Amino acid sequence: MIAHGERLLANSSWGACLTTEEHQYVRSAMFERVYPAGASVCEQGSPSAHWIGVADGILKCESIDVTGRATTLGAVPAGAWAGESWVLKDEPRPYAFVALQESTVVFVPQGTFLWLLENNPAFSRFVIGQLNERLAHYMALVQISRLNDATGRLAYSLSELFNQELYPGTRSQVQMSQEEVGRLSGLARGNTNQALRELQEAGLLRVRYGGIDVLDIDGLRAWAGGEARCLPTKRRPAEMSTLLSLRERENPASKCHVQNIP
Repeated sequence: MIAHGERLLANSSWGACLTTEEHQYVRSAMFERVYPAGASVCEQGSPSAHWIGVADGILKCESIDVTGRATTLGAVPAGAWAGESWVLKDEPRPYAFVALQESTVVFVPQGTFLWLLENNPAFSRFVIGQLNERLAHYMALVQISRLNDATGRLAYSLSELFNQELYPGTRSQVQMSQEEVGRLSGLARGNTNQALRELQEAGLLRVRYGGIDVLDIDGLRAWAGGEARCLPTKRRPAEMSTLLSLRERENPASKCHVQNIP
């Protein structure tokens, strides 16, 4: 295993819970591969033979129907692990993982994953936490898709890229095009642009050439939950700007960046 996988293992919370022997066992079993943008990492219907982690780059999770139409289900940024549910069930993957940009992906064999699950309680708790967080994510996504408008759906999809339980490596920058953000939210290009404008007017993000600056993650979550929209439209920018200014002074790390790929 080379440097990228070593770094991902060292930065993963479950890696710190391994004994010396367990750490050596995992290191000897896992391997990594580099994929160019657009390349398939795991095909839909392929065996769930590995648990995967993203050391660098970002993947998208997508489902392809019988007509060939692809639906983006989520994103897996650097520092995150994915696919544990299907490794546990030992069933073919119901979706594909595709590299959105050049990405380094780490593979943990199914046997190694299951061995850790049986022998390391801390690792088992980590996996349970991941499953629970994903369940909460998809339950919220279904509710928001049914109850909220397009802007609420996009606000939720953007804010979930900063879910620190699932994506602890997301600190400052996630590279994703506006088209991919729209697909992640289940929106057409026109609805995506309109939603981004509305969120910008509310002071929650700033759309600029080459990227989107996410200014208030909590504000996006509140908007997705319907709370922020209680403010009259003309009052939103000034009031949210004041709130942002206070929050950035208290926590400079709250300013994050989502870059748009040409």
